[in-house]
Amino acid sequence: MHPISLQEAAAPEGVCFGCGCSSQHGLHIHSYWAEDGVHVLSEHLPDPMYCGWPDLVYGGLIAMLVDCHSNWTAMAYHYRAEHREPGSLPPIHCVTGNLGIRFLKPTPMGVPLQLRARVEGEVGRKTRVICELYAGEQLTAIGDSTFVRVDASQLADAAHGRQA
Repeated sequence: MHPISLQEAAAPEGVCFGCGCSSQHGLHIHSYWAEDGVHVLSEHLPDPMYCGWPDLVYGGLIAMLVDCHSNWTAMAYHYRAEHREPGSLPPIHCVTGNLGIRFLKPTPMGVPLQLRARVEGEVGRKTRVICELYAGEQLTAIGDSTFVRVDASQLADAAHGRQA
């Protein structure tokens, strides 16, 4: 038995390609609170189809991992700030407001990648998340991103220009 991830607890019907539990062809990223109560952790072993340069991970995959994991970190902090369990009602949703990634070193294929994220500053409508990506013990990328709390029921209508 493995512990229940944030995604499984709060959005088992999620369809996001990166982190959706119900995405048929997705990556199924799972995020968990670390024992320190500060960081949210995830691990992912890239499939060879996500190769960028020979024997190196494609930077777009790294961006997706950082984006999805950081978003779940923001939502986990919101639930905790409200003294609620992930998945309790009403649901909490955030979207990416700004995705910043600094690639420090090439990320090798065939090595499990660890993501270690935390909220930097206050948990608010806009929340800053710092996410470190490690290949083994080597830090290869850092995300510095902002996530915005939203009413998810209005997102698709707004994106398609439909009246609510």
